[in-house]
Amino acid sequence: MSLTLYNTLTRQCETFVPLRPGKVGMYVCGMTVYDLCHIGHARMMMGFDVVQRWLRASGYAVTYVRNITDIDDKIIQRAVQRGIAIRTLTDAMVAEMHADTARLGIEPPTLEPRATDYVPQMLEIISTLRDRGLAYRADDGDMNFSVRKFPGYGQLSGKSLDELRAGERVAVQSDKHDPFDFALWKAAKAGEPADAVWDSAALGHDFGPGRPGWHIECSAMSCATLGETFDIHGGGADLQFPHHENEIAQSQGASGKPPANVWMHNGFVRVDNEKMSKSLGNFFTIREVLEKFHPETVRLFLVRTHYRSPLNYSDTHLHDAQAALKRLYTALAAVTAPELPPAIDWSGPYAAAFKAAMDNDMGTPEAIAVLFDLASEVNRSQSPQLAGLLQALGGVLGLLQGNPQDFMQSGARVDPQQIQMLIDERAQAKAQRNFARADAIRQDLLAQGIVLKDSALGTTWEAAS
Repeated sequence: MSLTLYNTLTRQCETFVPLRPGKVGMYVCGMTVYDLCHIGHARMMMGFDVVQRWLRASGYAVTYVRNITDIDDKIIQRAVQRGIAIRTLTDAMVAEMHADTARLGIEPPTLEPRATDYVPQMLEIISTLRDRGLAYRADDGDMNFSVRKFPGYGQLSGKSLDELRAGERVAVQSDKHDPFDFALWKAAKAGEPADAVWDSAALGHDFGPGRPGWHIECSAMSCATLGETFDIHGGGADLQFPHHENEIAQSQGASGKPPANVWMHNGFVRVDNEKMSKSLGNFFTIREVLEKFHPETVRLFLVRTHYRSPLNYSDTHLHDAQAALKRLYTALAAVTAPELPPAIDWSGPYAAAFKAAMDNDMGTPEAIAVLFDLASEVNRSQSPQLAGLLQALGGVLGLLQGNPQDFMQSGARVDPQQIQMLIDERAQAKAQRNFARADAIRQDLLAQGIVLKDSALGTTWEAAS
């Protein structure tokens, strides 16, 4: 079965054929770094982490670009509020983002361009658009894109201009020629901090001092890193309009070529049937969630729902994911698997079923179901080879990469050294036939969320689900 991907642009699943055999260029719109990342951001980064992992597992050499927006109204406002330089704020937030993604096992992208490093390329695109009659200077000094002069506008959202609503990060300005027009270059305003302003003249252009608009950033960075047309462009569903629609307009308007062959969008994270977002105040930061749940539990929670489907956030669902992951680790804990997971033979029944699921538009729910079927077989057969396969297939999704016993003990509220002391005391009590004391120790630990397991090899423990 060939890999198929749902293309938002054509609204259908298509067989994936890269522009260059064996190589894939993928650009994903990343974070605007003014605050800590929340679980909605994690869902996007996790979704495309799985995409790039599966592309690599399928034999492709992947250039994965995920940008950083480090100049923006919210960034400027936050830096001013804190009385620090913009770069000081963004460097700190990038470091925090990297710490969060590392804990979740989200692999770094191949390239992570920052918008402020690509202002010259943005100005070149704006100049080209003006020369082609697609951009104009408004009375307030902004350079705007003239949406109605680009015939293909609305192709990604599938709606005409009359059906669409303008959706900018800032209020629509009255001096635009049309409400749908959007800013390519924002003229400097009185009172803006000096580190938020670029002198376009010093960079060879006559747009005056100012800074780039949000949409032009991604057109410049994607073109500079992957070329005028590349294989996959991804991001959250909230970016489909207007951000990605505007990207297509300005990129194709400048080059005459479509920027990407396939457009992929992940679904929203919802809380109480509302989209999770900072503006609504119903968000949970990644680190807040990781204070309560193991990173692989959060990872399983995120990937067991198909990337295009809405994901409902709740502690109940995370506890369910924790119990499910424990079932997989229990199968590994009972068998001595090879020290290194084996190379996957994709012709085997479990691996073939896993591959078929992933080749069907990244079907992670079905792929994870294969892991549970395989775990059941490991429990039945006690086969080290199958345990190794379970770990290897889990690794494709970034799961089952820890020591099984460590996972079983994660989340314990009791000091492990104290637990071991009580286990030793219980063993001594049993040797002395003081079964009442031995049982009391077991019950006391159970009350604290610690489950003891006796076997011929001795007593082990795990944290209760």
